[in-house]
Amino acid sequence: MAAELTAQQLIDRHRPNLDQALETIHTRAYWSPHPEHPKAYGENGSLDMAGGKAAFDALLGTRLDLGQPGTDDWVGGEVSPYGIELGVTYPHADPDVLLPAMKAGQRTWRDAGAELRAMVCLEILKRIADRTMEFAQAVMHTSGQAFMMAFQAGGPHAQDRGLEAVAYAYAEQVRTPGTAEWTKPQGKRDPLALAKRFTPVPRGIGLVIGCNTFPTWNGYPGLFASLATGNAVLVKPHPRAVLPLALTVQVARDVLTEAGFDPNLVALAAERPGEGIARTLATRPEIRIIDYTGSTSFGDWLEANARQAQVFTEKAGVNTVIVESTDDYRGMLANLAFSLSLYSGQMCTTPQNLLIPRDGIRTDQGDRTFDEVTADLAGAVDTLLGDDARANALLGALVNPDVKARLEAAAGLGEVALPSREVPHPDFPDAVVRTPVIVRLDGAKPDDEAAYTSECFGPVSFAVAVDSARHAVDLLRRSVREKGAMTVGAYTTDPEVEQAVQEVCLEEAAQLSLNLTGGVYVNQTAAFSDFHGSGGNPAANAALCDGAFVANRFRVVEVRRPV
Repeated sequence: MAAELTAQQLIDRHRPNLDQALETIHTRAYWSPHPEHPKAYGENGSLDMAGGKAAFDALLGTRLDLGQPGTDDWVGGEVSPYGIELGVTYPHADPDVLLPAMKAGQRTWRDAGAELRAMVCLEILKRIADRTMEFAQAVMHTSGQAFMMAFQAGGPHAQDRGLEAVAYAYAEQVRTPGTAEWTKPQGKRDPLALAKRFTPVPRGIGLVIGCNTFPTWNGYPGLFASLATGNAVLVKPHPRAVLPLALTVQVARDVLTEAGFDPNLVALAAERPGEGIARTLATRPEIRIIDYTGSTSFGDWLEANARQAQVFTEKAGVNTVIVESTDDYRGMLANLAFSLSLYSGQMCTTPQNLLIPRDGIRTDQGDRTFDEVTADLAGAVDTLLGDDARANALLGALVNPDVKARLEAAAGLGEVALPSREVPHPDFPDAVVRTPVIVRLDGAKPDDEAAYTSECFGPVSFAVAVDSARHAVDLLRRSVREKGAMTVGAYTTDPEVEQAVQEVCLEEAAQLSLNLTGGVYVNQTAAFSDFHGSGGNPAANAALCDGAFVANRFRVVEVRRPV
């Protein structure tokens, strides 16, 4: 296969970004090569907002033919949470044909080496970045995110996470030198001398099981970590969110072909309605790596049953914020209101439980009772979302009927401090847009405990009255240990309380944010600097992104011979 992109062209084009990424994961400073403002797009070959919308519209009602082997049907059926039918159909694959075809290209991909693989991955990311505005539309109309969030989280932030994974993968592969001369003295006898070669070899085919809410942000780390370490990758999107990952596969196949590699190193596994192919694929002997984001029940099933594969899961947890005291009451309320509202709480990092002492908290505006804190927080959410246009821009649409059902049922779990309301969408009348509900519960009542110790994914939060800061810390420890947490937050001006919360998070391996009152929120993380999850509590067995996320996707094989 003749390469249209030479190795040197790719290195000249992308090595500076790889070097900067390698530097940044060590300094943990801010850096991104991907602009997060729409006005930055439309030059140097990238689509502007109008071009992205036109490209998305042109996809509607079409067949996305990827040229994959083993296609035995065409499937689709995505309906936007905003009410429009996408009408895009995708290849349905016979795994008995597709998987052997994917394995066939791995030898050449393995022999290409860590640097060239990284450069190909960065070329894929660059072409995706040029189509960010098109991908934003695809993410918006499959996840229900509002446009600006779909643009940022589904575009530059997802691309950052992909690049971060490539940087970690490259760093782990070059940790061991490619060759070594080994000489051992033998006294008066001639020394023993060996020439040694060390080659990173892939585990096999990686399976990425996509999620409905963040198809690219959650999908790119595993996809690019596996690809950069020499593995072929089969992408199995969520049936409601196929398009963003199908477009990703299309771009990857184009780049691989132009670089002289087998395009079947990356392929799509779309499914018929109700087919449930994830279980079948996950236990195939060819699948040696699995990346999964979704429900705890299926994540647990994968960990227990996909025994032939290295399984990386991001499941679910009960995220907690302790509110003990603050020196910026207004800032705290505004920060929490935004965190509870963003994308209608449909983030694995959104706070669910707010643990507040029943005797109240100390603030810079005087003491506030539990009732006052919950009322003031409800007021802050109301103020934030009082204008329907602003509410739509923050909330997006509910991603599926299950979220709506949980939201409606939550009002019956306790006393409602903030009722949810319906927000009409001016452009999409069929969109289901709802503001968050806040329910008051008592941390000392067993009946209430059953509600706040279970995950209630969506725009539902519980203001839980606790006996003291110590009680809050104890509940936090038990919750993280038994249910897991992707995020923990705390507001306190007391050094002893801060230390107690920090110690729980260190012991139970939970990521902690303290006293956030400005433009950084507990449910947001920055690539190259923040770790998403820890891999150390039940919410996830992996972190995005650290060395452990990439190191077990390959093995180093040694060949030695006498000199």
